[in-house]
Amino acid sequence: MKMTKMVNSAQVERDWIVVDADGKTFGRLVTEIATYLRGKHKPYFTPHVDCGDHVIVINASKVKFSGGNKLEDKQYHRHSGYFGSVKSEKLGELIHKNPEKLFKLAARGMLPKTKLGRQMLKKLRVYAGSEHPHTAQVQAKEN
Repeated sequence: MKMTKMVNSAQVERDWIVVDADGKTFGRLVTEIATYLRGKHKPYFTPHVDCGDHVIVINASKVKFSGGNKLEDKQYHRHSGYFGSVKSEKLGELIHKNPEKLFKLAARGMLPKTKLGRQMLKKLRVYAGSEHPHTAQVQAKEN
């Protein structure tokens, strides 16, 4: 009788994955990132264990968006809980001002809404330019 192998957190091997967002479609890229963060690309995926890898996104400000006027029409809202305190930002403003926040918001929606999902999201690092300070970890993986 074959049994499905369930791993625990001590048995998980974490890699560092660099994703270049230059010219890629935003939604498709974020689903790929969420898959890496969750660990569903690994053969020993276990739903109740954080099996995911560390993901580094470079050139985040050069990502493409499908659709016509999405940069002007799509808005992101936040609310402090007080009456009349809804703040809104357009997608075009957010991608130029803070692309890290945009990627984290999108990836957070695709991960579990539990402590495990928050732990997975901490392994996402987003940089607007092409430089990142994690070259030692990425090169250690390649060797």
